[in-house]
Amino acid sequence: MTSEQILVGAGLTVVLAVGSQVLASRLRIPAIIVLLPAGFAAGAATTWVHPDELIGPSFVPLVSLAVAVILYDAGLGLDLRRLTGHPRRTVRRLVLFGTLLTLPAAALLAVPLLGIGGQAATMLGAILVVSGPTVVGPLLAFVRPTERVQRILLWEGSLIDAVGGILGALVFSALVSGKGRSVHAAVGEFLASAGVGLLGGAVGALLLWWLLSVLRLDEILGTTAQLAVVVGVAALCDAFRDDAGLVSAIVMGVAVASLSHYDLPVRQPFFETLVSLVVGLLFVSISASVTPASLHHVVLPALGLAAVLVVAVRPLVAGVSTLGTDLSRGERGFLAWMAPRGIVAASTAATFSSGLASAGVGGAQKILPATFVVIVATVTLYGLTALPVARRLRVVRPARSRPLLVGGAPWVVELARVLREAGVEVLLWAARSGERERAAAAGLELAEGELLAAVSERGAEELGLTAVFLLGEDDGFNALAAAVIEGEGLPVHHLGCVPDGDAPVVADTGPALFGGALAGGAASALHASGARVTTHPAEQPLPRGYTALFTVDARGGLTPATDPASWTPAEAGTLIAFGPTERPATRDA
Repeated sequence: MTSEQILVGAGLTVVLAVGSQVLASRLRIPAIIVLLPAGFAAGAATTWVHPDELIGPSFVPLVSLAVAVILYDAGLGLDLRRLTGHPRRTVRRLVLFGTLLTLPAAALLAVPLLGIGGQAATMLGAILVVSGPTVVGPLLAFVRPTERVQRILLWEGSLIDAVGGILGALVFSALVSGKGRSVHAAVGEFLASAGVGLLGGAVGALLLWWLLSVLRLDEILGTTAQLAVVVGVAALCDAFRDDAGLVSAIVMGVAVASLSHYDLPVRQPFFETLVSLVVGLLFVSISASVTPASLHHVVLPALGLAAVLVVAVRPLVAGVSTLGTDLSRGERGFLAWMAPRGIVAASTAATFSSGLASAGVGGAQKILPATFVVIVATVTLYGLTALPVARRLRVVRPARSRPLLVGGAPWVVELARVLREAGVEVLLWAARSGERERAAAAGLELAEGELLAAVSERGAEELGLTAVFLLGEDDGFNALAAAVIEGEGLPVHHLGCVPDGDAPVVADTGPALFGGALAGGAASALHASGARVTTHPAEQPLPRGYTALFTVDARGGLTPATDPASWTPAEAGTLIAFGPTERPATRDA
């Protein structure tokens, strides 16, 4: 290719990747549904976006490193402290039985359906084991299933990607070498690759802790340091054992996510932006490798293979994995109806299919187009049906608000308790141990880890947050935190700032809650003098001496009062107010 063609091809790839994601966000569908057809169409119309032409032999190792970055980002959302009991057991089983049952089932079906040899079918079966957080995450964010189901599926998708990557590398190595391996030898090879990945991940996690916690790198250097460590460690692990870098990336992400008490500045906007761009580039490039001619006589058999995986294999895996657990019937059913294939399946197929074809493995040229069809079919099917299925199984979170109250003062704990009694799913975050003990004693649900981690885009998705209310006594912290959290996309409100002479305002983040009447520790002072959080019928006038805080409608929707003086009664619902212990006998209109 000429320099001009390379420039046009690189620019077109980036434009298609970002443009497809923008279109998908407007249509409220998973980005992969737009990315795959866009890449396929561009690859069919021109060779400029074809990775073999554009990048050449360096495409395969670059794909491996790019997937490592994606899996590291996925690992940052996997805090081991949040996966306990039956969900942890379910995840382990889903990864184990998902591998042991999906690989032979897909391989046996591929031989008659696709008309390929046993070796190519085995490779395809290993590829189709994986699912992936880049596909599961957006679907779950749209469906909003119960927190436990969402956590299980996110963990499964991230872990099985690493397992599937190593498994694919082992199968490829066995087929290319032509040497038959015993079961013990294959297990040994797998454990060796996993061991290299675990060791590399541990070293990388220690290095990240030192860079982020000891050196205290700023936001820019901290983000680029994460990228450098992940790429460097994954590259070294891959050099020793194929696809061990995927394991190291997951280990580093989970380890860093679990070190929240060190206040590590992870998951900065630049890193999340980079991951989003990498995902788009990979999907466009890989789908551009699938030519229309390669799909000839593959589409219908591959759709049949996808159908069996969806209606038979996945339900079997989920049924075996949830035996003896406390998951409800609806939760088990939804786990059985959620196994889309994603970026790791596509990247593994693109990496190994050409090598097998060059080695003369019969039917290897059908692996990539068949994987492409299965990805499109499963993502489209689950994307269109996940929400109605979740509703029918009753595993969708209620439409009511789920606010995060930040603060642990007695009046905040009382407010959270009253809101919960009014039908609002309240989550509370407090910094001090005494405040957390007070909230726990009141039976309130606490958000674990760092505040910024909880309100980040992925943290908010996992917790199901709809808004953040900063109710601490430090006005400056509240205002500054509001300015930071606003960049995460969640609605955020704070108590405002009490004017202090000529002191500058820390941050201007819009109208203060409750007209600023409770800022500067006023709420705690009033509570100490006997004021309490109470409920009133929203359709009736507010009693004299009370400050309107929130209204809760019949569906559990929460509306804050930013200007109590102009508050007008609602048609129905509950008013949450703050005022004297005893209500006056008369009400003012």
